[in-house]
Amino acid sequence: MLSSGGALGSDLLLRFVLARSTFITIETMSDSLIIAGRSFRSRLIVGTGKYKSFQETARALEASGAEMVTVAVRRVNLDRSKESLLDYIDPKKYFLLPNTAGCYTADEAIRAARLGREVGLSDWVKLEVIGDQATLYPDVQATLEATRTLVKEGFTVLPYTSDDVVFAKRLVEAGAAAVMPLGAPIGSGMGIQNQAHIRILREMITGVPLIVDAGVGTASDAAIAMELGADAVLMNTGIANAQDPVLMAQAMQHAVLAGRQAYLAGRMQKKLYATASSPLEGVVR
Repeated sequence: MLSSGGALGSDLLLRFVLARSTFITIETMSDSLIIAGRSFRSRLIVGTGKYKSFQETARALEASGAEMVTVAVRRVNLDRSKESLLDYIDPKKYFLLPNTAGCYTADEAIRAARLGREVGLSDWVKLEVIGDQATLYPDVQATLEATRTLVKEGFTVLPYTSDDVVFAKRLVEAGAAAVMPLGAPIGSGMGIQNQAHIRILREMITGVPLIVDAGVGTASDAAIAMELGADAVLMNTGIANAQDPVLMAQAMQHAVLAGRQAYLAGRMQKKLYATASSPLEGVVR
C-alpha cells in the first residue's frame, strides 16, 4: 500500500501517472492549439519562476506535458557565464516564450522584447506592462502602445491584458497573435473571478486564441477556464507554490485536457427541477 504522504509514494504515483498520460494526452487531444500559424499539441503554457531550484523547474515542466514555457528576459542569466535556467530547458523539446515581466512602461517592455530577440531567445514575446504594483494589473494603454510597436518590428506578440473585451478587440486590431486576459491577480491563486467576462471574450474574440493568464491556483481553476472556452491556460505560481509542484503540474495537464474536452462536448442544460436518470418507459409494474 503506497503512502500518499510519503516522498516514495508520491514518486511512484507520479511515475505511474506519467506512464499512462502520454497515450491519453497525445491520442485524445487531437485538436491542436494554433498561434500565429504554429501548432502546439498541449494547451497548457507554464512559467518558470518561483521554483525552489532549476532541477525542480525541469521536473515540473516534464510533468506538465507543456510544449511552450515562458522565461522572464529581465530575470534570467542571458550571458550563460554561470548556471542558468536556460541550461535546464531543452530548446528542442520546449518552445521558449520570453516575457517582459517586471516592466512598468511601454518603453521598458519594448526594450526587454528586443533584448530577448537579440540574444537569440525568440521573436515571440509574452508582453507584460504592469500598471499597478499592488495588484499587478496591466496598464492596458501602455500594453496597446507596445503591441503596435513590436508588431511593426516583426514580433509575434501575446499580450497580458485585462478581461475588458473593448481592449481585447483593440489588441487584436493592433496585430496581437493572441489575447491573454487575467483570471485573477497574478500569483493570487483565486481562480477565475469573472466568468461572465471570459465567456463574453470567448464569443467576441474568435480570430486569435484566447489564453487565460494569471490567477489559476489549482486544477479545478484550470478546468473551469477551459470549460468557459479558453483556448489555453498559462500558469506559474499555481504549480511552483504547490506543496508538490511536480505532482501539481501533472494535475494541471489533466485539468486542461478535461476542461477542453468538456467544452467541446457541450455541457447539459441546467434545470431548476430534478429529472429522473432512468426512464419510466418499459418499467415492469
